Order: sequence, then structure tokens, then C-alpha cells
Amino acid sequence: MADTSSSWLDRSRTVAGPGYNRWLVPPAALAIHLAIGQAYAFSVFKKPMGALISGNVDKPDALDWTAGQLAVIFTIAFVLLGLSAAVFGKWLERVGPRKAMLASALCFGGGFLIASLGVHLHQLWLVYFGYGFVGGCGLGIGYISPVSTLIKWFPDRPGVATGMAIMGFGGGAMIGSPLAVALMAQFKDFAPMGVAPTFIAMGLIYLAFMMYGVFNIRVPAEGWKPEGYVAPTQSSALITTANVDADNAIKTPQFWMLWVVLCMNVTAGIGVLESASPLIQESFSDASMGAGRGVTAAAAAGFVGLLSLFNLLGRFFWSSASDKIGRKPTYMIYLGLGVALYALVPSLAASASLTLFVIVCCVIMSMYGGGFATIPAYLRDMFGTMQVGAIHGRLLTAWSTAGVLGPLLVNYLHDQQKAKGLTGAAAYQTVFYTMAGVLVVGFVANLLVSAVNSRYHVATTPAPAPVPVGAR
Repeated sequence: MADTSSSWLDRSRTVAGPGYNRWLVPPAALAIHLAIGQAYAFSVFKKPMGALISGNVDKPDALDWTAGQLAVIFTIAFVLLGLSAAVFGKWLERVGPRKAMLASALCFGGGFLIASLGVHLHQLWLVYFGYGFVGGCGLGIGYISPVSTLIKWFPDRPGVATGMAIMGFGGGAMIGSPLAVALMAQFKDFAPMGVAPTFIAMGLIYLAFMMYGVFNIRVPAEGWKPEGYVAPTQSSALITTANVDADNAIKTPQFWMLWVVLCMNVTAGIGVLESASPLIQESFSDASMGAGRGVTAAAAAGFVGLLSLFNLLGRFFWSSASDKIGRKPTYMIYLGLGVALYALVPSLAASASLTLFVIVCCVIMSMYGGGFATIPAYLRDMFGTMQVGAIHGRLLTAWSTAGVLGPLLVNYLHDQQKAKGLTGAAAYQTVFYTMAGVLVVGFVANLLVSAVNSRYHVATTPAPAPVPVGAR
């Protein structure tokens, strides 16, 4: 008798039966992405974790963790996101999404529990290992598994499919941030700043939430296609009907051009996201706007929330639009329009045009989010669906690189300008002009993308010739 306890996780047990409604798959994918998207809200823990000791009279001689030490947690998590996606991408394609999603849920939820122990013992290395390393692995595996599955369910609308999933990742912070704040307030009487029990609660909550995706994910049967959909029989210029495996994909110049495209788009966007609150407060202070008219900390928090909303909406809007106008033209808009908008921001800040400044930043963030959501469909067009999850995983190392490069560039350039005595909007001018230059590099890389040479395609076995009538 087969071991049903293990076979339940096998890919074969997730194949949908006849008549299955493919629109039941996006909620399962969203359950994963809305959970792991909490990583974008990690900043809500920085101040409480930096006051764990000063807020605890029982440990007067211990030292609080610094902002720099705590920033490393976020960096480790996002570096591991890219690395784990690259390492486990082919494994995902082999074992199927259910087993991969379960691994993601256990790592992400378990990372919170390990981090809770680190907070309780005041051992930062445990937090690095828990939330950063283990949780980061959960991020990477969880990020690519729903995307790979949705692309297979929506061959007619791959941009819509990837937008649906990755929109959830962008929106995860909108749930995770207020949840964390509410839980820390609830537990503050039980532990210093309420952080350790909050980590336990969130680990268990997210584990349970992600299990909905694990139980309900399905993959289409071999040869399945949507009703009325006719697959193209010939490749267009940048949409192939062939397949390239992950090992061959990284040997193509197209993969590395797209790697540069994603890395440059994310480097520029994360620069705005990482410095959004101080950026708007310093650029539109009382000194530039007039006494009592400057942007307050509360208004800056609202600005950050607005950017998060456009980050989320852009993921669905731009990736869906790419189904109509094509992936390469969509990235031409991201990168070309982005160059103009980034170069415009310093002038808007210098002229105290607050409304236009906010609008431009929101458009920038929508294209930042759209870049994440459109890239899986771009990969599907270039390399086929066979191992798109594994290829996507390897490309996400560009995100890991940008996650380190973007904040480093922004902070270095801003500190350099402040050292020269520049303040307010002037201290950010070099930042935005540099990011515009970064996007120019991405624009050129996208311009160079062409169809993949057929020598990289996986050889297909031709169907047997039909037997003539009357033949034996």
C-alpha cells in the first residue's frame, strides 16, 4: 500500500481533475504571497527591538541593538530570498508547488519562532538566523512557487496571472504592519516591548494562513488549455513556443540582459522606498514650505503608505497591460519614463511642488512594483513554461543584489552631500540623478533583448506518423 501521508505532497496528487475552475488557484497563491509580503513591514520592529533593554529594568547593564545591527536582518532575508529561489527553483519544478509551499510555510513561520527565542535571550545572531536565514529561505521558495503555477494555468494571460500573485507580495505589508503593531501593544505587559510573543503569534498565524495555499493549490493536467484558447503554432519575435531548461537559460545573453533590467529597476525603486519618509520630510520642511507648513512625521507615514499602495496596484496594472502591449515595450516605459521622472524629482523638491512630487513618486513606485510582476511573464515569453519557476528563481539573484546595492548607494550619496553642508532637497539631488543613470543602464539592456537562439531549445520528440488506413 502506498504511503498516503507522503504521497499527498507529491505533484501527482495536485493535478486538477476535468472541469476544475482555474480561478480557484489565485486565492491559494495569494495566501502565500500576502503572508511572505510581511517582510516589507519589518521596519515596524526596528524601534521596539532597539529598545528591548532600555525598556526592561531587569537588565540595566546590557546594551541595546543599534539601527545598523537591526538593518542587517532585513538585508539577510532579502539576500536569502534570491539565493534560495535560485537554488531550489529546479527542485520546485520537479516536486510541484504543494511540497514547495509547505517548505516555505515551515521556514517562514519557523523563522519567526527562532527569532522570538533570539529576542527573548537577547542573542542577535539567533534573530539573524531565524528571521534572516530560515525566514529568507521561506521567502524565496514561497515567492516563486505560486508564480510558476499561475503561469501554467493562464497561458492566455500570463501578465494577469503573475500580477495577481505578486500583487499579494506588495500588499503583505499593509496587513503585516498593523498586525505587528497591534500584537506588540497587546503583549507589552508580558515581555519587553512585546516583541518576542508577537513573533510567536505572527509565526503561528502566518503558518496557518499559508497552509490554506498548501491545501488548495493545483496544477493543470498535461496538455490542458483554457476553453477556447488556441496556442500559437509559430513563435513571434519575442514569444517562443519552444522551451529552454534552467541550466541552458543562464548560458544565454537574454537571461543576463533581463538580469540587468531587473537589477537596475529594483536598485532605483528601492532607493526611493528605503528613504521615503526622511526624503519627503527633509525636502518639504518648515524651512522650505514656511512655518507650520512642512511635512510632519505623521504625514510622511501617510506618504509611505501611499507609495506602498501604488507599489501594489502597479504590480497588477502594468503586468496586465503587458499582455496587450508586450513585455519589452512595457519595460521601455518603466525604464525610459523612469529616467525622466527620477531626473524631475529634485526640481520638484527644490520648487516646493509637493503635489507633483507625490504624484511623480507614486508613478515611480507603480513601475517599481510592475517590474517585479512583469518579469516572470517576460521569462515565460523568452524561455517557455517548462522550467520558468527555476529560471525565475535564478533571475531573482538580481533582486538580492539590488536589495544591497540600492540602500548602499542612497545612503552613501546622501551622507556625502550632507558632509558638504547640503541640506533638505539639495542633499538628495545626486541620489536621484544617479538613479536616473542606473535606469539608463537598464534601458540599454532591455533594448538589446532579442529572441533566444534555437540551439538552446529543449529537443522535442516528434509525434509518431499516423498509420495509413488498412496498414497492419
